[in-house]
Amino acid sequence: MKGIVLAGGKGTRLSPVTEVSSKHLLPVYDKPMIYYPLAILMQIGIRDILLITTSQDEHRFSQLLGDGSKLGISLSYAVQSLPKGVADAYIIAADFVGSDTSCLILGDNLFISPGVLAQINRAVARLQYATIFAYPVSDPSSFGVVELDGIRALSIEEKPLAPKSSLAVTGLYLYDARVVDIAATLEPSERGELEITQINQAYLNRGELVVECLGSECQWIDMGTPERLLTASNLVAELQRHSKIYVGCLEAIAFEHGLIDVTRLEAISRSIGRKNGYGVYIASLLDGTKRVRALLC
Repeated sequence: MKGIVLAGGKGTRLSPVTEVSSKHLLPVYDKPMIYYPLAILMQIGIRDILLITTSQDEHRFSQLLGDGSKLGISLSYAVQSLPKGVADAYIIAADFVGSDTSCLILGDNLFISPGVLAQINRAVARLQYATIFAYPVSDPSSFGVVELDGIRALSIEEKPLAPKSSLAVTGLYLYDARVVDIAATLEPSERGELEITQINQAYLNRGELVVECLGSECQWIDMGTPERLLTASNLVAELQRHSKIYVGCLEAIAFEHGLIDVTRLEAISRSIGRKNGYGVYIASLLDGTKRVRALLC
């Protein structure tokens, strides 16, 4: 399965802080926003990832993340020249996806819960056609909205004025290889964009759209407004304070999943140092590993 992170757009809802920086590079507590969607892809086993961004921001992401090799993954970049909509990601990524299944995640989405990764992994394992993830919200008109009859999708609409349910479609999508061909046939919506809802509607029309409702213990936040960005930062801070586990720590995920070894982690730890909480956390993983090895010897 290929992974795609869409991190384009102008971030106008977060202006003026996005006048000189990509929204997806803004801090969510102690890490850049982009770390969190990348963490999801890495934790569900995806190792080949395409990051789609703007021409002015591509070098900034590359400076931060490189080619992914330091994390044991392959990370490449593509440019979305204009904000043409989420579905445009599959036109840009057509060659990258090829004949593989894929997971598209929006760069400003935060998913946190003890069970969310297990739920996504189960969906990946049984993927046949298309799977989307729904979450109840108080303001569904701001999102794509799916209407369900039990577990069967009845309708799906993009930012409806009169929503038929409170279930928002989150920014995480699983598709078979046909998504590329479907995206190529789309016409711009009334909003002038290629909507991801149009792709989902195409699968729904064929009876091939599966909707996963995220569990009540899950936290999902679209971090595209100042209020939600603050909420996300506070949530990450609180979780880390209580659990002592850093959410979205890419180096820790890479190490725990066997993508990098102790030698690589030592190099990363030296480069970051121990003058901030993030560096101290990575060093603690290294120290813990050394203690375990000492006990086993």
